[in-house]
Amino acid sequence: MKNQWIILLGFAFTLIVAIFAVINVDPVTVNYLFGESSWPLILVILGSVLMGGLIVGSVGIVRIFNLQKQVNVLKKELSQTEAAADKKHGVEKKKKVQTIRENDKPARVNKSDI
Repeated sequence: MKNQWIILLGFAFTLIVAIFAVINVDPVTVNYLFGESSWPLILVILGSVLMGGLIVGSVGIVRIFNLQKQVNVLKKELSQTEAAADKKHGVEKKKKVQTIRENDKPARVNKSDI
């Protein structure tokens, strides 16, 4: 349900930007560091929105990669800590994991039982 609202809000934002851009079609002067040129305002608006989206997306991707890296480091640290604790308490990890897996198995139902 949450993703549907995000998509609807994205469409609404896109529609608002498109209407705003179509209304403003007058030519404007764009100043660069090395010169200037005349562009329709609709292209300047759409280009600005596109660049903003690319920048926000890039920052989001970098943040996701950093968080994934941090999760991997923490998982490694957790496994090392568990191994040290198991060694200290004399518990074999293999037996512990095997017991957990056996308890998590769903009960099997034969077709003849139905």
